[in-house]
Amino acid sequence: MGSENPTGADNQQGSRVPPPLGSTLTPQRLHAELLATDAKGLEAYLQGAYHDGTASRRRRTFRFGQSDRRWLDVLTLCLERLGHRSWIYREGRERRFWVLETSAGFLSRAFEDEVRCTGPTAAVDYVRGYFDAEGGMPRRQSARLYFQFSQKSRRSLEIVASILQGVGIESGVIHNPSRRVDPDYWRFFVSAGSHQRFMSVVGSWHPRKRQQMKTRMKI
Repeated sequence: MGSENPTGADNQQGSRVPPPLGSTLTPQRLHAELLATDAKGLEAYLQGAYHDGTASRRRRTFRFGQSDRRWLDVLTLCLERLGHRSWIYREGRERRFWVLETSAGFLSRAFEDEVRCTGPTAAVDYVRGYFDAEGGMPRRQSARLYFQFSQKSRRSLEIVASILQGVGIESGVIHNPSRRVDPDYWRFFVSAGSHQRFMSVVGSWHPRKRQQMKTRMKI
C-alpha cells in the first residue's frame, strides 16, 4: 500500500471514492479464483461475510469494517462482478481501520434461512465468507492450529456446522465459554482431524488467513 490514505478519505465519514477493480492488493491467484466463481457463489460468500457487517436504514447502505484493507478489496471485486457499486474509506485520521460501504440490496441476515437450498457449492462459499468475517485461527505459524467460529446466534452456528458436516468436515460442540461474562456468546471449533479438509474445501479469500493456511497445508 503506497499511501496511508489511498482513497483520500481523511474525515470521519470518509469520501466515496471507489477502489480500482482488481486492485494490486488482491493476490493474482486469489483474483483468478474470484473471477472463476459464479454469481451464486459470490452472493453466498458476501452473505456469509455480512455476518460481520451492519446496515444503515437512513442511508440504505451496508458496511463492512476491517483493519486489513486487503479483504475489503476482495469484497469490492465480488460486488463489482455482481454489478454493485461500493466505496472504501478510512474511519478517522488516526485509526488504521477501513470501511467498505455498498448499496447492494441483496445483503440480508435472513439468507441463513435459505443457504442450504442454494446447493453444496454455494453453501461452502457462504461458510467461507462467514469464516473470513467472523472466524478465527492463530496468526503465529508456531501456534497450535485451530479454526473457530463464533457468533451471538447459536442457531446461525448450527447452520454453519451442518454445512460443514455435509462436506465431511467434523466440528466440536457448540458452547458458551463463559456464561457469566456473556451469556449470548457461542462458538465451536473445527475438529483437529478435519483441519486439512477444512483448508482444502472451505479455505479462505481473506488475504491474511489465506496465506496462513498456505503455510499450514500438508502437500
